[in-house]
Amino acid sequence: MSIIKIFFFLSLSVPIMLYGKEKSLFRAPMDEFIDSLIKEMTLEEKLGQLTQYSGKITDKEKLEEQLELVRKGKVGSFLNIWGVEFIKKFQEVAVEESRIGIPLIFGLDVIHGCKTIFPVPIAWACSFDPDAVKEASRISAIEATAFGINWTFAPMIDIALDPRWGRIVEGAGEDPYLGSVMAKAQVEGYQGEDLKDSTTLLACAKHFVAYGACEGGRDYNSAEVSIRTLYEVYLPPFLYAIKAGVGSIMSAFNDISGIPMSANKELLTNLLREKWNFDGFVVSDWRAIPELLNHGIAESRMEAGIKALYSGVDMDMEGGVFGNELFEAVREGKLSEDVVDKAVRRVLKAKYKLGLFDDPFKYCNLEREKLVPLNKEHIEKARELACKSIVLLKNEGNLLPLRKDIKRIAVIGPLANDASSPLGPWSALGEEKDVVTILEGIKGKVSKGTEVFYAPGCEIIGDSESGFEEAISIAKNSDVVILVLGESRDMSGEARSRSEITLPEIQRKLAERIIEIGKRVILVLSNGRPLAISSLSERVPAILETWFLGIQGGNAIADVLFGDYNPGGKLAVSIPRSTGQVPCFYYHKNTGRPASSEIVHSSRYFDLPITPLYPFGHGLSYTSFKYSKLKIKNKKVGIDDSLQISFLLKNTGKLFGSEVIQLYVRDPVASVAQPVKKLKGFKRVYLEAGEEVEIKIKLPVKLLSFYNIDMKKVVEPGVIELMIGSSSEDIRLRDSFTIIGNVREVDETSVYYCDIEVKKNKR
Repeated sequence: MSIIKIFFFLSLSVPIMLYGKEKSLFRAPMDEFIDSLIKEMTLEEKLGQLTQYSGKITDKEKLEEQLELVRKGKVGSFLNIWGVEFIKKFQEVAVEESRIGIPLIFGLDVIHGCKTIFPVPIAWACSFDPDAVKEASRISAIEATAFGINWTFAPMIDIALDPRWGRIVEGAGEDPYLGSVMAKAQVEGYQGEDLKDSTTLLACAKHFVAYGACEGGRDYNSAEVSIRTLYEVYLPPFLYAIKAGVGSIMSAFNDISGIPMSANKELLTNLLREKWNFDGFVVSDWRAIPELLNHGIAESRMEAGIKALYSGVDMDMEGGVFGNELFEAVREGKLSEDVVDKAVRRVLKAKYKLGLFDDPFKYCNLEREKLVPLNKEHIEKARELACKSIVLLKNEGNLLPLRKDIKRIAVIGPLANDASSPLGPWSALGEEKDVVTILEGIKGKVSKGTEVFYAPGCEIIGDSESGFEEAISIAKNSDVVILVLGESRDMSGEARSRSEITLPEIQRKLAERIIEIGKRVILVLSNGRPLAISSLSERVPAILETWFLGIQGGNAIADVLFGDYNPGGKLAVSIPRSTGQVPCFYYHKNTGRPASSEIVHSSRYFDLPITPLYPFGHGLSYTSFKYSKLKIKNKKVGIDDSLQISFLLKNTGKLFGSEVIQLYVRDPVASVAQPVKKLKGFKRVYLEAGEEVEIKIKLPVKLLSFYNIDMKKVVEPGVIELMIGSSSEDIRLRDSFTIIGNVREVDETSVYYCDIEVKKNKR
């Protein structure tokens, strides 16, 4: 019998619940329970709770070694172990055979689906539909928990301005407000309404912080950002995640101004815990603690562990430092056991909130494991979100949608029949056998009389042109060519930075040869980052940005190509004209010499237009929308007020479709130079052909706050320019309003949202 059962059974002062083979009998309030438990733990057991290892379930010898660590109380969490059989085995050892009997947490990178793989996060951000993203995250949690997992290393909420960085695929793109709203949606989806529900996961917001600002887009690199940029751009999604109740946060690999994030007390403790009141726990990234030696701020593993723990890291992922070197650190007086206790308390609270002390085996239901994953409803939702995530970049001459009874279609490209790449990076338990390829989607959509010819043409990367002739031959014999190009799944993601964000050269050559034939060509891009495709964009009449869309990607792309779904996705990240234009994002500042096509001595490249190839928020539809009759009810507002705005939106085309309305603001005169525009509200609106609705917006003035010259978060009085449109460049309505009163500081721990309501006409 474990110590926890014996001790608490005999205790008369604090009624603690019991668990294990017997049923739960009592339960004390969380803080009392945890305090009493910590008093009974040895130092070695405490450090064990702060230690996480990657599971080795396929290696029998390693498996037994890890189970022995569990018996000795030397590990509190595992990652990369899944399946009810294994989870139950490990949990039984933890609660029945270890001295203290504390259950384990099991983590996995469930980033965009577990078994049912949804579009990658950069794609689902293009849906501009946080409700759909929340639903996908909820389904991901339901499936992951069926396999015994109770902790996901998601959402990844790093703002990314440099598409050379491979991990741009895992986040919501370039905009802090869109990223913040998506962060909230994912946390709420994973964690549900109550973490004790056996279908919920503990979420982990990562990577804290500014990992997306790595220099040169090189993964793991330093991030040189100003304090103001840190607070205005990179920190907001984490604050929104905390306000949504996120249970854990992962510290980043990068350093900021020479201080690695795993040893950054100013941000991990002073900001995260003391100012923002984050009450969850912090886990390091993979082996980031021993890597403090590589950073050059520690001479030994012990010193690295001491610095990380003192700074605010509570759990050591796969580094082995906390569980090994810190025992001697405490014994030698180099580390206070009180610091260890604080970290242990935070980890145990997470286990308590997950309900693991009530029932350590709540995630070990074999029936759920068999029935829940990949069910019909989940697959339908994956297809729906994939459709919403597709962005129509170009549609010259209304080439799209295609007729289903077109006689001959040539499908060309190495990604057209690839079942691996649609899964994208971090595809959890997704399998190629469940993927509908683009070629399969097209074949399943067209009429019986349509002939679909396929040729890969070339490899994704390589230099062989041996497949060109077959591709050219079927293109010549077709009525339309669907050219599927882009990246393989292993060209994006962690450690997949690219110095050039163009198409691989062999694919570019194939595309040029096909275009020269003179047939109508539709370019379908499958990729994990924005690709600089300027030359192709000029020559191809229709382009779809589809990213990596998950298991239903082929069906979704076919739905859009043939008009069963009217595309409405918008770019969550700008697409530059060339790699040399990076970073290229919409909310830049004007500078003293704003970029101008006509003025030589302005902030521009003399060999490129000043605009991106496709701007943030861009995305076309098979129908058209008219914005009209903008009204601002209260053109003078105080800091505690909300601006009330209304306008009319009409579907002026012949098809049902959706439009993502986007609200931007600009403060033209402020104490600190402001961006040319900032997104402060958005909503995806669905309209029947000819339908007109009234859009009503409540914009809290405090949402317009910024950090002034003294790094105080303030709202300043003055005129604010208001812009509403279809993208960051396609502005349809403009006006201005005035904030009255004096400069006033606002609570920097509060978050605000723009509320947009659609008032449909009664029929």
